[in-house]
Order: sequence, then structure tokens, then C-alpha cells
Amino acid sequence: MNLLSAENLSKSFNERQLFQSLNLGIGLGEKIAIVGANGAGKSTLMKILAGKESSDSGTVGYKKDLKWAYLEQEPQFGAGQTIWAAIFEAESEALQTLQAYDQKMRLGDTSSEDFFSLLEKMDRLGAWEIEAKIKEILGKLGLHDTSLLVENLSGGQKKRVALAKVLLSEPELLLLDEPTNHLDLDTIEWLESYLAASQVSLLLITHDRYFLDRICNVIFELEKGKIYRHQGNYAQFLENKAARQADLQATTEKARNLYKRELDWIRRQPKARGTKAKYRVDAFEDVKEKAHQNLNQKKVEISLKGSRQGKKIIEISDLQFVHQDGKMIVENFTYAFQRGERIGLVGKNGVGKTSFIELLMGNLSPQKGKIDLGDNTKIGYYTQKNLTFNENERIIDAVKAIAEVIEVAKGQVITASQMLTNFLFEPSKQYDVISKLSGGEKRRLQLLLVLMKNPNFLILDEPTNDLDLTTLGVLEDFLDNFEGCLILVSHDRYFMDKLTEHLFIFEGEGKIKDFPGNYSDFKNYLSEEKSRSQEQKENKKMAPAPEMAKSGSKLSYKEKQEFDLLEKEISNLEKKKKQLSELLASGETDYDKINEWSNEFNQILADLETKELRWLELSEMQ
Repeated sequence: MNLLSAENLSKSFNERQLFQSLNLGIGLGEKIAIVGANGAGKSTLMKILAGKESSDSGTVGYKKDLKWAYLEQEPQFGAGQTIWAAIFEAESEALQTLQAYDQKMRLGDTSSEDFFSLLEKMDRLGAWEIEAKIKEILGKLGLHDTSLLVENLSGGQKKRVALAKVLLSEPELLLLDEPTNHLDLDTIEWLESYLAASQVSLLLITHDRYFLDRICNVIFELEKGKIYRHQGNYAQFLENKAARQADLQATTEKARNLYKRELDWIRRQPKARGTKAKYRVDAFEDVKEKAHQNLNQKKVEISLKGSRQGKKIIEISDLQFVHQDGKMIVENFTYAFQRGERIGLVGKNGVGKTSFIELLMGNLSPQKGKIDLGDNTKIGYYTQKNLTFNENERIIDAVKAIAEVIEVAKGQVITASQMLTNFLFEPSKQYDVISKLSGGEKRRLQLLLVLMKNPNFLILDEPTNDLDLTTLGVLEDFLDNFEGCLILVSHDRYFMDKLTEHLFIFEGEGKIKDFPGNYSDFKNYLSEEKSRSQEQKENKKMAPAPEMAKSGSKLSYKEKQEFDLLEKEISNLEKKKKQLSELLASGETDYDKINEWSNEFNQILADLETKELRWLELSEMQ
């Protein structure tokens, strides 16, 4: 049974046909991703399914009483709304009681009669269970003070508020448009685990390939106005697509051979005999359409000539920067960049990655130390916050404003128009105004303008946002062959893994650690450190310690036994949690199995929380 069905959907935009006669359905328990090139109509299709935009033709139907929620790319909120009001717009006595309780706790008002009345009300309404879920989701999304006004938040924080709202609405079906944008890597991994374990059906748009591979069990591919359904995760989709393209190539070759024969027959027939073979003329038109299919896959080709680097690239000496609010961002950091280095910046949002880049760019001045650029160092800076296009300017004019011709590899030159064609802007589109471009197409144009300036030190701040998977793949190939230095900030773990050789880990309070390896190496290191620490604790428990009796331990014999048992139970639960997480991300389509695994996963999370709290309590007593 489908939760949502769409029949014969068609949509045109700016005189361009996005798609025609699309049919699709979303079944119970399915976790589906929509993939396709920028401008193919993914977000438009999502808006139509969510009722936010109308189609030119066709219908969208929902299961009776379906509870669903939609996360937009750029969510909108009412003026004067607090975070709490924005997340919990529906009237609910339990939620109102929770809000009052939260306010009392933050004010420290825990001894008044009102507070004790609230506690009784919380018990009566069963609000403690709701509070636990709210605290988990808001805490993981970094929304700690729910009294803040949403209108004063950054774009990224607003997206987190919107994400919290849809997750806490407990829908049967979730529609998510780029849910990982503006999230740090830790939060993305939490969201990945949360959605994998959840029983909610899912339709999402994302370019995060790890996310796609580990969450989704169905892929909808939107290509050239048609939609193709692929069963399985992202890796299986790539295999299926390659097979489909091979079949299409063979079919097209056969159609072309038949077309030549039929064309010869059509030309040889006298006009008077045309009516006698109308069926064959009609069949000829069908063959003609198949024979003239364009099977060439669009490809970004970037082979710009890089500026020569000198011996000195960038040297940082005893750098220190403190934010206006007194927060230490960088403390006593020294580093000399070498030719061809590829460095990823990793850390939670707000820990200082962007400020570090602004220091390198000279947009911020340090309180101490200096940054010395080599004479030949030419920085190219791509940032998601720097879209300064004139929306009424033509695409070709924006490029020509930088250069009429561009020098590429091997001393050759190409025109601005040829460069745009290499970046998937067809000649017929180059004279359109920029306002007609999709978000991803604008990002692609912005990236082109940065690279045209011939930098030898590239700083890319979230370059993967809104770029389609094809463009991402070719961008990776270009950066893989880029001979200059690269600094990369990205929440796309696949992108980081492929392109970085070591990381600057921003640990907070101004500390920056240089880690040798990519992001997956770093996560494996953290996991091994955690296991090693746990093993050391277990070894200490097993080792004889006769002096413990003299140390003043407050644990009774029974409590000591409980403490030792808890460590083993927690370790076993962690292993079981990992196994279930892998099962949930395996692409299994049997809803009963998914439901069973999900229930067991959620029970393990609850057990872990209870046991870890008790372990901490006993640990402090000891």
C-alpha cells in the first residue's frame, strides 16, 4: 500500500520542460532518495508532492489520515517566534507543561509550589517520555536555549530548527530536501543512525553519498524528464544505472540501423502510395525517435593551468585570535604549508573553522602572531556565503567580466563560451539571465568563476552543497589532479575521504590538532581510542587491588558487583547496536524485519542510556 502516489505529473519552468507524465509511489517502510542533475527538477518535484507548488498536470494522492512532514531547503518561520514555539506550533497540554517546566529549571525556580505542581502534572500527562526524546533531538542539533527568537538565528541554525520540528512531529512519512546541509559531521552521523533506526517512511534529496548508501533502500533517478526506480542502496543504483545505459546503447544502435532501412523505404515510395502503408510511416516515426536519442552523458571538464608556486606558500607563526565575545578561536598555532598539501578542517559548528579561513584570507586580524603569504601564492576562495551575482546579468557576461579567453593546460586557450560549455552550461542557455538558474547551477557558476582566476592555493568552504552527483564526481577528479594546495571544509564525508591527506582538528578553546589521515581514518582512530580506554578500565577491574579497601571507597560489595557487570553489559549493548545499525542500512525491503530491528535498536538505546547513567553514578561514588 502506498502512503503517497503521484500520477501523470508534468511541470514546465521558464519555458523549459522539467518532467512530463511522471508516475511514482512511496510504500510503507521505504526510504527513498531522489537523485539527478542540477536543474532536473528534484526540489520542484518534492514541492509538488508536499503541496507547496502546483503541477501543470497530474494528481498527487495521500493515504487517508496520513501524518507527514516536509523539510524545505530554506524553511520559513513567523515573526517573533521562539525556537520552542516554532518547533511545537500545535496546541498540546503536555508540551505546554514541558515548556513551563523547562523555564523553571533554567531559572533555578525548583522549590516553589508551582514547580511541584508541574512535576505532578508531568507525571499525569506522561510528559517525561516526551521530554527525553525532545532533549535528545534538540541536544544533538545544538538547540539548547529554546527561548531564542528564530529570526535572530543564522540560516544554518534555522535549518536545524526546521529539522527538529519535522523529527519531533512523529510523522509516518518524511519529505527531506537536503537535510545534511549546514550540519557538522557528528550531527550528520547521528541523523544517519536516527533515520536508519526509525520506522518512518522517507523521501529525501541529498548529495551525501555515504548518507544515501547507508539510509536508502530505493533510489528514484530523475533524468531527462523521466523517472527511473532502482531497488537497493546507492551502490546498487550505480550498478543498475550502468546496466540500463548499456541496454539503451544497444537498443539505440539497433534502432539506428533500422532507421536507415526505413528511411530508404520512405524516400522510395510514391506519394500516392503513402496512405496504403500509414502503419509503417507511424512506426518509422517511433524508430526515428529512438535512433536519435542523445546518449552522451554531460561531463564537466576542468583542465585549467595553475599558477606556479614559490618555495614559500603560507607560513603561520604563533597565531592567536579571540572573538569579540571572548571566545578563544586559535591559540599559539604555527604551521608552514608545503606544496601540494591537501588539508581538511574538521570540528563542530561554531568552533572556529570559518574564522580560521577568514584569518588566512586577511579578512580578520589576529591579536597575536602573523600570517605570511609567499610572493607567488594566489588564493582562490569558494564559499557558500558569497553569492554576489547580479541576478539580471547574463551568464556569459558574468564570465566575460573575468576573462574573454582562458588559458588551459598545454598552453591552449578557450573562449568564455567554451568554458561555460565544459561546465554544463549549453550555448543555448549561456545568454539566459542568472535569475533563471537553479541553486545548484548558481553554485557551479560560482565555482567556475573562482577557478578561472587561476589560483594555486584553493580554499573550498562547503563546495558540495547543491551540486549534483555527476558534477561532484568530476570536481573530485579535477581536485585530485590539482597541483596547488587545498584546504577543504565539507560535511560530505566521501568528498573529504577522497581528497584530504591530513586534517586540522578544531577541538575548541583555540586548540588545533594536526591529524595524519582522512576523515574515516580519524573516526577509526577515535573508535580505537574508545575501545582501548574501555579495555584499560576492564583490566583495572580484573587486577587485584588489596589497597582498595583502604581507599575509602563508598561502594558496597553488591554495588561493586553491579559496577563490574554494568561495564560488560554496556560493551555487549554497544556491539549489538552496531550490528543492528548495519542491518538497518543493508537495504532490506521486508517491512516486518525492518520493524523488528528498529524496535530492538530503540530498546537498546534506552537500555544504554539507563545503564550508562547508573555506571556514572557508581563511578562517582567510587
